[in-house]
Amino acid sequence: MALFGIVQIPVQNMLLKLLASCLTLGTIYAELHPVSDEFIHYINQQNSTWTAGRNFNPHIPIAYFKGLMGVLPEHKDYLPPIHIHNLENVKIPTSFDARIQWPHCPTIKEIRDQGSCGSCWAFGAVEVMSDRVCIHTQGKTHFRFSSDDLISCCYTCGMGCNGGFPGAAFNYWVRKGIVSGGSYNSHQGCRPYEIPPCEHHVNGTRPPCTGDDNKTPKCVHGCESGYGINYAEDKHFGSKSYSISSRVEQIQTEISTNGPVEGAFSVYADFLNYKKGVYQHVSGGFLGGHAIRILGWGIEKNVPYWLVANSWNSDWGDKGTFKILRGEDHLGIESDIVAGLPKV
Repeated sequence: MALFGIVQIPVQNMLLKLLASCLTLGTIYAELHPVSDEFIHYINQQNSTWTAGRNFNPHIPIAYFKGLMGVLPEHKDYLPPIHIHNLENVKIPTSFDARIQWPHCPTIKEIRDQGSCGSCWAFGAVEVMSDRVCIHTQGKTHFRFSSDDLISCCYTCGMGCNGGFPGAAFNYWVRKGIVSGGSYNSHQGCRPYEIPPCEHHVNGTRPPCTGDDNKTPKCVHGCESGYGINYAEDKHFGSKSYSISSRVEQIQTEISTNGPVEGAFSVYADFLNYKKGVYQHVSGGFLGGHAIRILGWGIEKNVPYWLVANSWNSDWGDKGTFKILRGEDHLGIESDIVAGLPKV
């Protein structure tokens, strides 16, 4: 009995030490900087369906990443009515890519850069609008809608660079119209984007990403000097705005029929480091809601996915795009789909 007692104490101590070690390890990973080498290594050790890598300078403050998350918590209150497709006799392909389906529409291939501004809600919207004008005019009209105009002049859409409501953006398109505008310093269109991009990586020509708040641009009912069209005349409108149900087949039918859609999902720290594969949340804290543009779908290594364009420039992820698990409403990716049709 004494011998048993002597052995029992070390075993108990060993178990306690092992438990303490596990708790300590969990605490360490919970406290790691979202884009640190240690966190990236930890993600890849989990052998998920995707691979992490360096997208951002590890010295970028966490405040910067939280500032990119521009979908406000109340966004569901601003969703337009749901449009239901008749799926009878509809054949949905195994894979679909809007960039391939409509090669005559260059905006579908473009990756924009929202800079240090929580304007993803507006970027996803104007990207979809731009794509759909081209698609629904059979490539006859190419019009890049201005994120600057939407962010600054839609007072019912939210708080500009401090977040907004994707659904309200499409309602505004129908009611008030939006002028043209390309990327920062492009001098394209009536109102190009005013907020400069910042440098995600260690070396580059852009200014550093600081996390400082960027003020929302002022609403100016006028076009950039040298643009030959009046502001009011430059406005293009939507004919209707609507939501799509979270049923996968409804979303697929909408995309393949009318073009890319805007979606939103909950972002956790690991997503910042996405490089390739089908993203599923592995680890890291919640950062906020983020809006994106869904281009299509497919299957990779037996894992169904949505093909998505982000607005963090083409240096991020897979040339600015990512894949995310399809069919399980992962992180809400299928719950908040919004779109609209252009007035042509």
